[in-house]
Amino acid sequence: MPSKETTTMVKKTLWGLLVLLVLLAVAVAVNTLRKGTRQLQVEPLAPVAIDGAAVAERLAEAVRLQTISSRDDAQLNADQFQALHALLQKRFPRVHAHLQREVVGGLSLLYTWQGADPKAPPILLMAHQDVVPVAPGTEGDWQVPPFAGVVKNGFIWGRGSWDDKGNLLSQLEAVEMLLAGGYQPPRTLYLAYGADEEVAGLRGAARIAALLQERGVRLDFVLDEGLLVLEGVMPGIAKPTALIGVAEKGYMSVVLKVSATPGHSSMPPPKGTSAIAMVSAALARLEDKQLPAGIRGVAGEMFDTLAPEMGGFSRVALSNLWLFGPVVQKQLEGAASTNAMLRTTTALTIVNAGNKENVLPGSAEATVNFRILPGDTKEGVLQHMHSHVADAAPGGQFELVALPGAVDASKVAPTGSAQYRVLNQTIREVFPDALVAPGLMVAGTDSIHYGAISDHIFKFSPIRANSEDLKRFHGTNERLSVANYLDAIRFYHRLIPQVAGL
Repeated sequence: MPSKETTTMVKKTLWGLLVLLVLLAVAVAVNTLRKGTRQLQVEPLAPVAIDGAAVAERLAEAVRLQTISSRDDAQLNADQFQALHALLQKRFPRVHAHLQREVVGGLSLLYTWQGADPKAPPILLMAHQDVVPVAPGTEGDWQVPPFAGVVKNGFIWGRGSWDDKGNLLSQLEAVEMLLAGGYQPPRTLYLAYGADEEVAGLRGAARIAALLQERGVRLDFVLDEGLLVLEGVMPGIAKPTALIGVAEKGYMSVVLKVSATPGHSSMPPPKGTSAIAMVSAALARLEDKQLPAGIRGVAGEMFDTLAPEMGGFSRVALSNLWLFGPVVQKQLEGAASTNAMLRTTTALTIVNAGNKENVLPGSAEATVNFRILPGDTKEGVLQHMHSHVADAAPGGQFELVALPGAVDASKVAPTGSAQYRVLNQTIREVFPDALVAPGLMVAGTDSIHYGAISDHIFKFSPIRANSEDLKRFHGTNERLSVANYLDAIRFYHRLIPQVAGL
């Protein structure tokens, strides 16, 4: 039987634990409640009248042109790009009468709308003309042929309707409308339309950015395609969520080359020493030991902004990451889309080795693609890769070769700026049912090339999309609803005067 002193000590310990739990619960509750909404309160914008049938048909015309770009052949489908240029000149006469138009890098376009004050810092809207090809063998899976450019059942169907001719033409529609109303921007507005975004933008966006830099241009605001108005996609949030990309992940592909002594398959070498075995072990290590994740930076600000809009435990957990951080992070790492926001990702994409079933190859190689988180670097990724490959292959038997086109992550655009606020406000006016938060662009855009001439680069497409829509992006049955397209035009029609008047 325990002594009286022991019983008293146990009771005190239990009371202490109870008090601690109560205090912890109070701290969690107070911290949750004190984090109120961070959404701007604005009046919804009265919709501008637009001839939906006419604008939809103009976009459909552009979709019919097969502007598929090539990394290696700059002249591939040049006639289709030139036909698109002619179409734009025909369908947007005011734009081409009032704005200066330049062809850059052969097929890319730069428009200049001169502002009333030439000394005011200019702004830039971006989109791209090129589209990805249709995956061979899937043509028959399309409800409408991919380049038919058909308006049917309330949608503009076809490759490029969403990515990214919908953005390009909605900007031109908005400018045409503003010109028709006699609008003159206080500051200069550029429109930049690359012709090779889908293959890294080196001939288009990179050259346009370099040209502007040579002219001494410093851009006060840049908006490119990017994140969307997501419906039913963000866990724990019932309302649509408009994410503004304030940064873009970097990109690097590295080829791992391993050499070994070739030989006959009847006399294999010791375990783990063949070229294929070493490459396999190295790839397994790279996948198991990925660069560290964390709810920090852009991802941290996104969840902090959205936490007050959530319900139940999701709100509690995201409002108290000091306590629930490890649990939340583990859950986020379990889904591909949210895991990509938290870390530099590692993707094993190509493996090549051997050419005969009874011969041990003397070499094997694999390509690994990294999407680099802001804060990480290309050099750091290479060091990480080297350390783990060295565990699987002797130093003299492997080589790492970074492929051309590698780029670090972009700068992070400040969310406390007037530029972010006006973009936030415009989204709330045009999409009044949507929440707005900063986000990280995990794929690549042309705007990565403009970092040297602007600190305020945002990646956002005024397009509503649910989980089913997302499957169509670069996929089968790409389409854009006419209603969605009208909202995109209204968005740019509102945004241009707002940001030009900052």
